[in-house]
Order: sequence, then structure tokens, then C-alpha cells
Amino acid sequence: MGKKSSAFSCRRCGHCCQGTGGIVLAAKDRARLAVHLGMSIDAFVAAHVSRRGGKFHLKTRDDGFCVFFDQGCSVHLARPDICRAWPYFRGNLLDASSWEMSHEYCPGINPDIPHAQFVRQGLEALLAQGLGAKDDSETPNALNLDGIATPP
Repeated sequence: MGKKSSAFSCRRCGHCCQGTGGIVLAAKDRARLAVHLGMSIDAFVAAHVSRRGGKFHLKTRDDGFCVFFDQGCSVHLARPDICRAWPYFRGNLLDASSWEMSHEYCPGINPDIPHAQFVRQGLEALLAQGLGAKDDSETPNALNLDGIATPP
């Protein structure tokens, strides 16, 4: 068998950079972004973060895009874990229907591979980046890997 097909290849379309309040920031995200921007964590939070329901959310602009989207991610090297993980979110890994719906939203997801292959590659990608947690209250639910096993 030849080279395995990639489950995801980012097209930098920005679709995942839209959505008011969808980017939850863990403490390590806030620290990484603050350092990247040359700011203190408190200054970063004051300028770019809102708090809702006890969680820190990256602010969005009036057009719904992330404050750091400018024809692509202007903080790509320091982007939040939730952004690093896309499209390998819990719902897409657990549920083939969610994964299929995400094809309409994200042109970088390869529709020609089976869901099981997407899950295998997704778990590999998450673990390689040190992402995904089990029972960690700070981690956004989309990155919670409880109950997700590598398919046979």
C-alpha cells in the first residue's frame, strides 16, 4: 500500500476562525499568547479575553472572526490548543455524523478517507502535539479524550 492519505490539510480558509466565543483558553494558552505578543498575562487577558461561565474565551471582532485573524492566523506559532487541535475535536472523533457535517464547513478535511482513519490520524496528531486530556477541568471539552479509543 502506498503513502497514507492525510485526513486533514489546512487550507487557511479561516472558517474555523469564526464563531463568537468558541475559542476557550487554558492557562497555558494565555501564557503562550502573552509571551508571543510581548505582553504580561494580565495585559493580554484585559485586551483580548472575555470571561463567561468561569472560562476564558478569546474575543472576536464584530464580523465574528477571532481578533487575531488577518488573512490567516497572525499568532499561528502561539495559537491556542483548541486551534492546534482542529478538526480533531471530541465530537468529530466520536461521531461519524459530526465528522461528515464538518466536511461542509472545512475544506481541509479529506472526505475520501473512512472515519476510522480520521480518528487514528487525529489521535496521533493530538498526542504528537501534547494535546487532549482525560479528566482535566482546564481543558476544553472538545479536547477531552475520555472514551475515545484508537480504531482497529
